[in-house]
Amino acid sequence: MAGPGKRIKTVTSELNKVCPDEGDGYSVYPKSYYDLDVVPNLRRSNSTFSKSKRRTHFTLSTNEKENLSSWIPENFRKKECVYYIESSQMSDSGKTVCECGYLREQHSEEAVKPAMFQGKEWDPRRHVQEVPTDAFGDLCFTGLGQKLAKFVRVSSDTPPRVIYQLMTQHWGLDIPNLLISVTGGAKNFNMKPRLKNIFRRGLVKVAQTTGAWIISGGSHAGVMKQVGEAVRGFSLTSSYKEGEIVTIGIATWGTVHNRNSLICPMGSFPAEYVLDEESQGNLSCLDSNHSHFILVDDGTHGKYGVEILLRTKLEKFISEQTKVKEGVAIKIPIVCVVLEGGPGTLDTIYNAITNGTPCVIVEGSGRVADVIAQVANLPISKINIKLIQKELRTFFKDSYEQFTENKIVEWTKKIQDIVRHRPLLTIFREGKDGQQDVDVAVLQAMLKASRYRDNFGRENWDHQLRLAVAWNRVDIARSEIFTDNHEWKPCDLHPMMAAALIANKPEFVKLFLEQGVRLKEFVTWDTLNYLYENLVASSVFYGKLQKVLLEEKEHSAFSRVPRVQLHHVSQVLRELLGDFTQLLYPKPKNTDRHRLSIAVPHIKLNVQGVNLRSLYKRSAGRVTFTMDPVRDLLIWAVVQNRKELAEIIWAQSQDCIAAALACSKILKELSKEEDDTDSTEEMLTLAEEYEHRAIGVFTECHRKDEERAQKLLIRISDAWGKTTCLQLALEAKNMNFVSHGAVQAFLTKVWWGKMSVDNGICQVILCMLFFPLLYTGLITFRENRLQPMSCLTRFRAFFTAPMVIFHLNILSYFSFLCLFAYVLMVDFQPVPSWLEYVIYFWLFSLVCEETRQLFYDPDGFGFLKMVSLYLNDFWNKLDLCAILIFTAGLTCRWITATFYPGRIILSLAFIIFCLRLMHIFTVSKTLGPKIIIVKRMMKDVFFFLFLLAVWVVSFGVAKQAILIHNENRVDWIFRGVVYHSYLTIFGQIPSYIDGVNFNLDQCSPNGTDPYKPKCPENNEANQQPVFPEWLTVILLCLYLLFTNILLLNLLIAMFNYTFQQVQEHTDQIWKFQRHDLIEEYHGRPPAPPPFILFNHLQLFVKRVLLRKPAMRRKQLKEKLEKNEEASLLSWEMYLKENYLQHQQCQQKQNTEQMIQDIANRMDVVAEQLDLAQVKRTGLVEQRLAHLEEQMFQSTKALQWIVNSLSSSGFGLEDDAPIMVPSRAPKMEDHEEEVSETFQVLYHVRARNLLYPSSTAVRFPVPDEKVPWEVEFDIYNPLFYSEERKETDPPESSRDTLENLSKINFNSMDGEINRQSFHGTYIVQDGLPLNPMGRTGLRGQGILRFFGPNHDLHPVVTRWRRNLDGSIARKSLKKMLEILVVKFPLSDHWALPGGSLEPGEALPQKLKWILRREFWPQFQKLLNQGTEVYKGYMDDPRNTDNAWIETSAINVHFEDQNDVEMKRLNSFLQGCDLEVAVRWQVVDKRIPLYTNHKEILKKASDLLGAYY
Repeated sequence: MAGPGKRIKTVTSELNKVCPDEGDGYSVYPKSYYDLDVVPNLRRSNSTFSKSKRRTHFTLSTNEKENLSSWIPENFRKKECVYYIESSQMSDSGKTVCECGYLREQHSEEAVKPAMFQGKEWDPRRHVQEVPTDAFGDLCFTGLGQKLAKFVRVSSDTPPRVIYQLMTQHWGLDIPNLLISVTGGAKNFNMKPRLKNIFRRGLVKVAQTTGAWIISGGSHAGVMKQVGEAVRGFSLTSSYKEGEIVTIGIATWGTVHNRNSLICPMGSFPAEYVLDEESQGNLSCLDSNHSHFILVDDGTHGKYGVEILLRTKLEKFISEQTKVKEGVAIKIPIVCVVLEGGPGTLDTIYNAITNGTPCVIVEGSGRVADVIAQVANLPISKINIKLIQKELRTFFKDSYEQFTENKIVEWTKKIQDIVRHRPLLTIFREGKDGQQDVDVAVLQAMLKASRYRDNFGRENWDHQLRLAVAWNRVDIARSEIFTDNHEWKPCDLHPMMAAALIANKPEFVKLFLEQGVRLKEFVTWDTLNYLYENLVASSVFYGKLQKVLLEEKEHSAFSRVPRVQLHHVSQVLRELLGDFTQLLYPKPKNTDRHRLSIAVPHIKLNVQGVNLRSLYKRSAGRVTFTMDPVRDLLIWAVVQNRKELAEIIWAQSQDCIAAALACSKILKELSKEEDDTDSTEEMLTLAEEYEHRAIGVFTECHRKDEERAQKLLIRISDAWGKTTCLQLALEAKNMNFVSHGAVQAFLTKVWWGKMSVDNGICQVILCMLFFPLLYTGLITFRENRLQPMSCLTRFRAFFTAPMVIFHLNILSYFSFLCLFAYVLMVDFQPVPSWLEYVIYFWLFSLVCEETRQLFYDPDGFGFLKMVSLYLNDFWNKLDLCAILIFTAGLTCRWITATFYPGRIILSLAFIIFCLRLMHIFTVSKTLGPKIIIVKRMMKDVFFFLFLLAVWVVSFGVAKQAILIHNENRVDWIFRGVVYHSYLTIFGQIPSYIDGVNFNLDQCSPNGTDPYKPKCPENNEANQQPVFPEWLTVILLCLYLLFTNILLLNLLIAMFNYTFQQVQEHTDQIWKFQRHDLIEEYHGRPPAPPPFILFNHLQLFVKRVLLRKPAMRRKQLKEKLEKNEEASLLSWEMYLKENYLQHQQCQQKQNTEQMIQDIANRMDVVAEQLDLAQVKRTGLVEQRLAHLEEQMFQSTKALQWIVNSLSSSGFGLEDDAPIMVPSRAPKMEDHEEEVSETFQVLYHVRARNLLYPSSTAVRFPVPDEKVPWEVEFDIYNPLFYSEERKETDPPESSRDTLENLSKINFNSMDGEINRQSFHGTYIVQDGLPLNPMGRTGLRGQGILRFFGPNHDLHPVVTRWRRNLDGSIARKSLKKMLEILVVKFPLSDHWALPGGSLEPGEALPQKLKWILRREFWPQFQKLLNQGTEVYKGYMDDPRNTDNAWIETSAINVHFEDQNDVEMKRLNSFLQGCDLEVAVRWQVVDKRIPLYTNHKEILKKASDLLGAYY
């Protein structure tokens, strides 16, 4: 035999037993929450998916199945009966059953014939044993799809901690943000269709949006079925798995129909379960829409309610867990949702309210829910036995006869206690009180309960805000939290702002910005570090950042990967933005920089506790803010591809054009390394969107002021690495932006230099050829001030214009090519002529110019970077190739032996120099795009040649092998295989391939003639070819078919596609590539080669000899003064707001958006019409009820008149008409009404049903039955007196029943004061009676004495002071501070004091916190203090015969320099280390015991202070 806590090993045969028959059952409901069990040595599993992403329905691998098959039986038990006692009940099949409900054959042989006598009465504590569970795994509902659920059979004594570990670690469930416990009717009931739809929609919405778990009974009936159907409706409309709802069914194993199919000792993966409601009888089927099942077993069959105790403990355990996510830690909140229900539901509601769990009652669902809803808004004094009796008769029509008088009294007491906690009770009324959705009601209930809890300072509001952020319900935050009831400081929102950013909740970020959060104050270096430490691990940027950290670890002496710092981030950002930018976050020189003392990295915010750590602890002089916080947050959001967040932050930016272009560049670079195709497309789409934003804002700027808009293009932005908007757009290849009319106008302006753009090209060329024409007015200049200037200034302005420099270089280059061609073809002598020397000199000037371009570094990039940038340009590569080939040819030309090869090499160089002409033509709008087409077609040809080579080589080798025998000349092999095969494509077919035109004179028979190919295979006798002509012809035809028709047409199609693709964007491409040419000639020396050498000589003198730095190109990059830059950015930000408003207007005018808005409005109108109908119906009902009440009152009045007239002799009494009341019959009233004035004296906490520190349960005493004067015939309370403990000290005095007759009540009994502050109390049957009335429990309880137990509570106060020493005020009243204490093992703070020992002047608890030498002095302070209260204490420990009375004395220190107060503070420092003592600001939300808060309220009133 095994006790309840022991584990017994069983053999496999015992595990395989099943239960084929089921019997009847009955309901059992719990009355209290039990203490949580603790698992001291819980065996942990090495599950491979313990902390994985939520996987509600996933397939287990073989190893995972084996892991579960061993771990679950080790940690979970089932219960089975080990002693068969025949019961008087019968099974459905008519067989006798055991007291446990199972048949005889379902017991083991040991149970039927026990080895030892165990008694005649069946006792579950002795006759039920625990054995390893035999039912767990996956559950598949036959015929209802492939959806799998998880299930496990557990003992009713299983610790909640083990079940929680199973759900989170082995079932892979994410820790919930909210726990929704749905309870109510276990049988099917009828709900209004509209209410049913509202409940289902709201339940699913709150679960989906908050990431909640829904817990229900799990059966396919009643409220559980409603929950299942709600989840099923959501799953049918949901298209993504992330939204799957966790629905946990906790049911009784012994009441599950068809449970035999779930039994498998090694686990079922899956178990086939048949949902058969027709044959279930008194049992219940599992609901197929639940995702997880916990089947609670107590060893019985057919007994309902077994699971409620374990469910209650599990829910409480889960609600005490802390979830840490995205930097915010909250204790998991729990809410109870009630539909319909019976007595068990009332117990559930009572237990929930008692434990501080908020409840949402759905009115209109029936029975218990409607009874509570009807009385919820009434004063407690009006909720009496008579009213509850009436409501029960109304809503329990079929079962009202089952309610005994005791039961009605119990219901009245419980409903009074439930309604007394109004902040924890929310009634959902359809269409009333502005409520339309259940989800809003549920979340409002949580926040209302949060406001009800006592907290220090603003912790209560912080708690509510954390809940709203965790739930991601910004609508609740707007309507319930950010109200006029609390004033939020922007700094108070910083922790939640960080949490919202990390959790990617853009709506909350927007809300916090609306509430006054300033990014300049929020974003610090440490905040930014924390944000980058919490990057999404799956992002590309995170991977690149980890590579940088690994590289630093390899190049340093670190033993582990260093933490993320901003200079690491800066390295990755420079790689994304381009090397032309400077580091955004330079590495600090002083590594020991003062860090901000904030608790951001690992905030532990205990939302249920009283010690809330602030996220930001700012101290003066230690906060390091970033240069541009908006930029920093924008980059952080963009690199994670968070579109909505980035959009909100970009709207806050000043330098918005540069920011948008930088974001476009970053996204395009990240998309190149993204593996996921969908993410790549999203990044590219977002990059394009940012480009359009930049265009939109720039367009607004250009419309307002063209000159200022052009300044925005070339302004050096310090925030973005000292680059410009134009440079960012070019690097990101934002063709749409660069091709914008305003950008092109600026480039044209740069192209013409200081000349007016209205000048004709012919006029410019004429002035180039004959410069004196400049002084004739033929050329106009853009600035009028240049007109009257000197000739030299006009000459310089003309010849330094990029357009003039370009045309001079064209003229020079054509001259060079002509001279070069002439020398190669006409004047290339062994001894160079003077013309050839001119060419060498000319080329030298070109080499010098290329060298200048290579070393020209005004931005300080460094030589290696300049080499990289130089070689990245295709035309520079072509120039370098031409120069190297020319140099090689020149070297060979000077050597006599290689004179001719030198000329050949120089000829090749000439070809490349000619190809360089294409770059010059890129300035042409017609030829420029065509050059781009040619470049792209060259790529197409490269891939085409690979395909062509396969056919050429395959055909050539086959042809050569068939026709020629052992050709050993390599050159002729190449000709036969490649060259001839290639020419065949173009129609030059070999004559000998078909044998018709075979001629021996055209070939060499033995291959000895070097100028002839070897002859094909032939007959030596008749000299005729012997190779298979039919085969060679077929091969030739196939070859021509595939090469000429297929491959060449494929090449044409590729060319056509490339042409069309480029042709569609011809204008953009030309405008984009035009910039490169303009930039090149804008920075080029004005003189053309070879005269450019004079400019190079000038640069050499300046840079090398005089050491002058390189001058920046003023027109393409400009550094503005601070004031001018600030004004320009403010102007840009103003126009950005105009652009955003314009975008919103366009979006509203969009046809699709208008249709959507109209549809939404129609839905709202339809909803309002439905609600109006409901309200109208309710209004009619109210009017009818009011009319009925008036008729009833009128009838009573008429009856009184008739009786009065009859009694006065006006007519006979028999002739008086009978007045029939017009409402429900009056119920019997055996009780007298109790005056409202007396009811305020009722003790409430002294009548709590659960007596503290014991298992005793009080007799329910409604308010009206509290006074002893009121008759209460059924009053029969339990007698309870705690026995003396062995740990109690022997000197501690305590009353006992044995010495009860020796006690002298209402007097001083030795040193024990048994006198009451309320005068003489009644002693009945030797026991004193509580002067405040009945409590529901007789005896001494856990108090020490019968009768009054005296306490002393000092109320030590002082004024709260401001920094300047003045008294702080609130609502024009002075603010108090009070001395409070917290003792070990207590969750509440309390006033210093407690029970008085006989003969002692100070309480023992007060002595704990004071040094002994201060006790006499404190006694004097008490004697000088003011008595605040003396009398009865409404305490849960009170009984009918023992109660607590206290004396509260206020010791107030008026002066902050009071000597006694300073002495008190000094003596407090030496108190017990386990006791916490503090001065706390007095507020109605201060977390003290309720009794102590009432005393504190009296003290505040006495001093006229704020409370």
